[in-house]
Amino acid sequence: MKATYHKYMLEFKRPSGTSRGVMTEKETWFIVLEENGKKGIGECGILRGLSADDRSDYEEKLNWACQNIQLGEKALWEALIEFPSIQFGIEMAFLSLKSENPYLLFPSDFTNNSKSIDINGLVWMGEASFMKEQIEEKLATGFNCIKLKIGAIDFQKELELLAFIRSHFSAKQIEIRVDANGAFSLNEALDKLTQLNKFQLHSIEQPIKKGNIQAMADLCETTPFPIALDEELIGVFSFEEKKELLQKIKPQYIILKPSFIGGFRGTKEWITLAEQYNIGWWITSALESNIGLNAIAQWTFLQNSKMPQGLGTGALYTNNFDCPLEVSQGQLWYNTSKKWDSSFL
Repeated sequence: MKATYHKYMLEFKRPSGTSRGVMTEKETWFIVLEENGKKGIGECGILRGLSADDRSDYEEKLNWACQNIQLGEKALWEALIEFPSIQFGIEMAFLSLKSENPYLLFPSDFTNNSKSIDINGLVWMGEASFMKEQIEEKLATGFNCIKLKIGAIDFQKELELLAFIRSHFSAKQIEIRVDANGAFSLNEALDKLTQLNKFQLHSIEQPIKKGNIQAMADLCETTPFPIALDEELIGVFSFEEKKELLQKIKPQYIILKPSFIGGFRGTKEWITLAEQYNIGWWITSALESNIGLNAIAQWTFLQNSKMPQGLGTGALYTNNFDCPLEVSQGQLWYNTSKKWDSSFL
């Protein structure tokens, strides 16, 4: 077996804002396996400034993984515990190599185009007029769950945007999730949650910065509406550490990004614990290309979650790969009449 890796820069169609800043491009890496005339591909979806494995030795570790590919998927996964995006890329590449079709990893009613996945529509931060434009576009195209990035523009303007949505659509018609990406300070968080509560929101992701365990636990206990942990899960590697975090904070939900938490195996550990502690969960992309998004979507369908997932990110880039994934009426479909752009294979 031979393994190689390749860097690829994804270019955003328009600058995309979060409370951590504005993104115009996104780096990703692909691992390609070759054996007996077959090829498999996996994506290492790192997000600089956020991923636990955003380290100076990242490429060195990728190279090591390719040089030691003969160790096999399980041994490599265990050796790469501090490099969750590479764990995921390796896991995906081995699945791809073993499959008859390198992009069909988990055959199901989703991949035969008979069933779809509910997803939320993502609204990026920006000027209030730009956010309003995005909201109207999402509502017009059939989404009944939208997720707004908040925390970067004036909070009063964000409240006005939420008031705009609720003046036209009730909580039964449109589910609203908000994501603060840790933007609220510890002393203002509860007050802001109280102000947000009047808009009948489904949940808020990561209201305060990760690492404030006791403050987050207190918030989860006193919050007027549900809190979902996101960044808080990054860099929590062992099963025991995961268990301890959930026991301490007791969140209402957790958000699972396979590229950030050790691929499918790491994600399954979080799901097992969440269900043990009666914590809700859903799965989202970490802005991977369509190659990684495809693998995550196929696996997510098999988890039988009834909640909208965060998997509508395939159209963000100008240079993504053509694939069967298609968003229609707030659903992600696998359109079998569409072909893959196999540039890397």
